[in-house]
Amino acid sequence: MKDRLIAYALEAGFAKVGICRPDAVPQTAERLAAFVDADMHGQMNWMAERMGWRGDPTALWPDVRSVIMLAEAYTPKHDPLAVLEQPDRAAISVYAQGRDYHDVVKKRLKNVGRWLIDQVPGAEIKVFVDTAPVMEKPLAQAAGLGWQGKHTNLLSRDLGNWFFLGAIFTTVDLRPDDAEVSHCGSCTACLDICPTDAFPAPYQLDARRCISYLTIEHKGPVDEELRGQMGNRIYGCDDCLAICPWNKFASEGRDTRLAAREDLLAPPLAELAALDDGEFRRRFSGSPIKRIGRDRFVRNVTYAIGNSGDPSLTAAASTLVDDADPAVADAARWAILKLKEVPS
Repeated sequence: MKDRLIAYALEAGFAKVGICRPDAVPQTAERLAAFVDADMHGQMNWMAERMGWRGDPTALWPDVRSVIMLAEAYTPKHDPLAVLEQPDRAAISVYAQGRDYHDVVKKRLKNVGRWLIDQVPGAEIKVFVDTAPVMEKPLAQAAGLGWQGKHTNLLSRDLGNWFFLGAIFTTVDLRPDDAEVSHCGSCTACLDICPTDAFPAPYQLDARRCISYLTIEHKGPVDEELRGQMGNRIYGCDDCLAICPWNKFASEGRDTRLAAREDLLAPPLAELAALDDGEFRRRFSGSPIKRIGRDRFVRNVTYAIGNSGDPSLTAAASTLVDDADPAVADAARWAILKLKEVPS
């Protein structure tokens, strides 16, 4: 059964499949509690909620017997770091340059889950893609998909860093795989490249300093100390992923819906700063970017304008000084002051 399940999942489009027991990661509850107790989760209060569920899959669903972890590759065809050399353009995380992965991966998970139910009468499943209290990365390591690197993300010897994770909880008893171990060795490339020093130690992340957190999860103004270090990164940050040497073994993504949209590879900051709510919704329909809303998005764009060193973008920031959103207006005033400091 297990071999047929894996073959079907790979045929359905997943890049890798592994299985673990629901009790395979007993250490996660303690690690999560320490992370939250240190306040490193910032404003992500949902991490503190239902911590018992996050640390123990059987608390989320007592009937689960096996956890099937699946990887969906989205390897970029371009260098994600190249846009950082274009300060008048926006850097958008690779995962958000295509279709919303939640929709793509969840449909594929349901497809595999339905197949399993057809094969095992009476079987039950639940599918999860990054929206439930499930610790996907530790479970994926326990299932042998890869290991959590020093940047705390999952990476793999045959997928690199560029893959999404999905989980199928099932009542079917499946033979588990061996857990993967770290292959980072002495490499610290991901730690060294971080522009905000968000890693207090290897395998530890302070989300409060992480640009992905700041641009996506953080509400209100960003601390001025960190704004200048964000550069032109307006949605997420790929630096620690892109620099990893294991990416040279990454397999190509198979689903074209996850490929980068041409207009999101390096869009002009001035163009994005001019978006009103309706234009923002239309432009990012079907994109994960849509969920942060126009105000937070334009706030990020305006920080990037301030970091651009391009006085010609002052006009774009000036149109936002009286914006209805206080964080956007604050960002606009900050950006104008920063651009005034640029030598003529």
